Amino acid sequence: MHTDSTNVKRGTKAAQSEATRAKLVKVARRLFAKKGYAAVGTEEIVKKAGVTRGALYHQFDDKKDLFLAVFDQVEGEVAQNIAQRALAASGPLEALRVGAQLWLDACLDPEVRRIVLIDAPSVLGFEEWREVLTRHGLGLLAAALQGAMDEGAIARQPLMPLAHVITGALDAAALYVAEADDPVAARKQMDPVLERLVETLQP
Repeated sequence: MHTDSTNVKRGTKAAQSEATRAKLVKVARRLFAKKGYAAVGTEEIVKKAGVTRGALYHQFDDKKDLFLAVFDQVEGEVAQNIAQRALAASGPLEALRVGAQLWLDACLDPEVRRIVLIDAPSVLGFEEWREVLTRHGLGLLAAALQGAMDEGAIARQPLMPLAHVITGALDAAALYVAEADDPVAARKQMDPVLERLVETLQP
């Protein structure tokens, strides 16, 4: 009986901890998207989240660690959306085209542009930024490329080197759009470039 009571308390505590973490990420995400990382202090985050500073530092090492969790969440959602919609494409080559277009479309979303493309590389450093993007997107891209090779839609070649090269190109394209004075115009400029990139993969 005592064990059951202890387990219930532990479960409740874990659920409360998870709820606190989720609340902090939600509030920080909204603030980072609106103001940018540098303009948001931890005091504002804990006040808006209705938690103590102790609760923040129990969940995260510092503001940068909280930002990493926000970035990871946003990028995960972008990758999931791209995967779902690209899978509905008429074939593997079209899936690659759709995926690339959706990635650039996501770059025009103010939240994605600010958190993923403007703040994340400078706050986390290029290596950690790329690691998160790769973790969410590389497997999806590799699967699409493998499917295209299996159907003969693109020339057969070493899969993972190709996936890394294309990921690098897509990330560079995203930064070009995000950093442009006119992101919408930059996005349009990238269309024929990405189209040619996909075309060069065909046998």
